Amino acid sequence: MKEDFLHYVWLHMLFSTHKITTTNSESLNVIKVGMPNTNSGPDFLNAQLQINAQTWVGNVEIHVKSSDWYLHQHESDENYDAVILHVVWEHDSEVFMKNNKPLPTLELCNYVDKNLSDNFLNLVSKSLKWIPCQKQISTVDSFLLKNWMERLYFERLEAKSILVNQLLEESNNDYEAVLFKLLAKNFGLKVNGEVFFKLARSFDYSILRKTCFDEYILTSLLFGQAGFLEEDIQNKYFLGLKNEYEYLKHKYQLKSLKKNQFQFFRMRPANFPTIRFAQLVALMHTHQNLFSKLMKCKKLNEFYDLFLVEINNFWKEHYTFETTSKKSSKRLTKSFIDLLIINTVIPLKFVFFKGRGGVNEDDILNLIKELKPEKNSVISKFSELKITSENAFETQSLLELKNNYCEKYRCLECAIGNDLLRNNDIL
Repeated sequence: MKEDFLHYVWLHMLFSTHKITTTNSESLNVIKVGMPNTNSGPDFLNAQLQINAQTWVGNVEIHVKSSDWYLHQHESDENYDAVILHVVWEHDSEVFMKNNKPLPTLELCNYVDKNLSDNFLNLVSKSLKWIPCQKQISTVDSFLLKNWMERLYFERLEAKSILVNQLLEESNNDYEAVLFKLLAKNFGLKVNGEVFFKLARSFDYSILRKTCFDEYILTSLLFGQAGFLEEDIQNKYFLGLKNEYEYLKHKYQLKSLKKNQFQFFRMRPANFPTIRFAQLVALMHTHQNLFSKLMKCKKLNEFYDLFLVEINNFWKEHYTFETTSKKSSKRLTKSFIDLLIINTVIPLKFVFFKGRGGVNEDDILNLIKELKPEKNSVISKFSELKITSENAFETQSLLELKNNYCEKYRCLECAIGNDLLRNNDIL
């Protein structure tokens, strides 16, 4: 048995309340279970009980075994002096208060339905299961699942907001600077995301603001900071960028990264860091006030039009500085733009309008629901469990479910887990 299950049972009063008694045969009536305490001290505060018809107001402490009281040394902690009831699964030791009287104790195992406890144990058993409820999740009511997905999606947005707010604090609320850093991170995708992010933070955004009017200078800045211009390549375009970067490096006292931090191995050429840098340069050069434009966009096609930029002709015929390729536009694909909207634009919109007291959740939901579902191993596995996704809203919600609930066995905090726990046999 786990303590978090006992917290759950107590909070929702999922035990028989008819003629319950303490371990010392005192009659017990629970009027209020109290408020869960997320800080140090007793588990529930300001509970209201009747013990032998006498009303008590105080705190409740919960343990798997009574002896845990001494194991955790509560007897020497004055924070526990106001505990009026000890709730345990197994009463294996008497606990005494400072007046040497036994602390009233409720042994829950006598009052909890066996199906409920069995369901819980089966649900959270760490057997070889991809998610705890993989055999039952497809049976969950669609209405419940839909409402829970909306909650999950906004939890995911709130989590993404943490980084946005950190970057805003670092940049003195410069949204354009934050946009660039987030775009860089997401242009790098999963493999190069962190080093792209590191690059974007390796120089003050004011330098980019001064150079973005000239595509050539901006190119030299990004490729130079990435360490891509340190090689000896006899190429006119390369040598010109290298010379330009040497000037920028001296003028702004820049320190570049090392090229070997960027991964090319086992990547599709379209995702090479060189191509992503060229596309990022084109985007920042074409739209010097990109943030304000993005905040005004509402319809999906407006975003696609904004991200439809032309890269430098050199990169239309190259994937690296050294090797040529068949000429192609190498524009951002709609699927890639979708990822930028999911991971950069929407979190920024959420924080920006929330800070102004005007988040329109329907606008955000309408936009994310227009995007096609993401394709990855997590979404594929949910599909195998008959939980299919029609759009990016659903895939983002499922990722949140998997990563922050299923992986952490937070079944008691999950609407799906709650439903299965109370209404089904989990086998």
